[in-house]
Amino acid sequence: MSLWFPRLAAERSQRANPVDAPFALTLFDRNSERIYDLCPRAEDFGLQRGMTLVHARSFCPSLLTRPADPEADQRFLRLLARWATRYCPWVGLDGRDGLFLDITGSAHLLGGEEPLLDDVRARLTRAGLTARLGLAGTPGAAWALSHFAEGIAKPDEALARIGPLPLAALRLSQETCTNLERLGIATVSELYNLPRATIARRYDQSVLRHLDQALGAIGEQISPLKDEQNFAVRITLPDPIGLLDDVMAGTRRLLNHLCARLDTAQKGARLLKLTFRRVDQENQSVELRLARPMRDAERMLALFERGVSAVDAGYGIDMIRLEAVQIEELGMRQLDRAQGREKDSLADLITQLGNRVGLENILRFAPVDSHIPECSFKLVPAAYSNPVRAWPSRRPRPLRLFPPEPILGDGPQPPARFRWRGRSLTTTEAEGPERITPAWWEDNDSWAHGLRDYWRVGTRQGQRLWLFHTPQNPGWFVQGEFG
Repeated sequence: MSLWFPRLAAERSQRANPVDAPFALTLFDRNSERIYDLCPRAEDFGLQRGMTLVHARSFCPSLLTRPADPEADQRFLRLLARWATRYCPWVGLDGRDGLFLDITGSAHLLGGEEPLLDDVRARLTRAGLTARLGLAGTPGAAWALSHFAEGIAKPDEALARIGPLPLAALRLSQETCTNLERLGIATVSELYNLPRATIARRYDQSVLRHLDQALGAIGEQISPLKDEQNFAVRITLPDPIGLLDDVMAGTRRLLNHLCARLDTAQKGARLLKLTFRRVDQENQSVELRLARPMRDAERMLALFERGVSAVDAGYGIDMIRLEAVQIEELGMRQLDRAQGREKDSLADLITQLGNRVGLENILRFAPVDSHIPECSFKLVPAAYSNPVRAWPSRRPRPLRLFPPEPILGDGPQPPARFRWRGRSLTTTEAEGPERITPAWWEDNDSWAHGLRDYWRVGTRQGQRLWLFHTPQNPGWFVQGEFG
């Protein structure tokens, strides 16, 4: 059985936010905003898929539009595939807007093939979805019926049912259909009556293959969707609870079950969602974002405690659900005990702070392969990066680096005395110069003075500074301070 949803994207969007007006989804393509999908009311104005939005509004000024979301459409299609397993266990995707169902041995459960199609059509109609259905002995013939002539074709009636249909019913490319139509071949029957040797010489083998698949001369396998692992557990309580100790005890039990499943799959959780259902049917949720993948129940429980303590239990909680919303690979590792504790404690600290201010706001420095001091590092989220064991540097670099600050000085040698940040400093030692030339391929205004000669300068007052001199436009600057 082939299920085709000709308006899947538009109807999915309208299910979430209904619109009582001509409506279309748009997508930026070929340097312009174009119609991606539309509703029947918009089609009544002569609008079509692929039409530019400007052109469409000239036909229908009252057209309402939203941006298309092809990824959300695919997720919705997968949900429909999961729903379709109520009729058979073998369901596969057909492009971006269709499904294939292998109902062999399943039709009799609903009284036959016609009652099965009626039940599918009625349920999809109640859900607000337009669907066209075709049922035949092969996927190719079923596809042709669902797209061009809804109905049922018995195995011995395949050619009679799909013969009058256009060549596009064989899932041939538009270019191939056009070439055949120029020769006066417009239907499947006319193609079937041609000598096979002639077709093989003039066209690609895919033409004969699609024809044979539709008529059953060549088998075609339906690839079923793989079952996605769902890492979620829940507990339903016989009596409502409200004390923090009782809620934490239920959470501990769920974490033990969830971590056992994660351990079996060699995965770790990065985002956990704990949902509490109260007796008044209100739901409250607590999210826990982890700094790195984890499946340690005791550590997760401690990190959950702050969020759980803020939950309003109302008249009691009768159901707790825990779900690993985001998971990552986490294989078995053998670590030194002290090293493991140090990494775990740092990750827990980042997790606790990140759940307050956001994991993306806790940053660490990472090296960048650049000889320009200002460009030799970058800030990255600590939760999504690994620390660098040894910072790569051929020359000593200051612990603190800041934008260049001008000081008074003459000549190419460091000044014996200079004033910096309101203090008078006396030079006691100087090591250098280290010449750094600007990156000519980059537009960097801070290097407008040209190349720089860097010096490491020690002062009598205790500061160890990083100074540089610009010989092309004489001047002295302080850019860093050593620890």
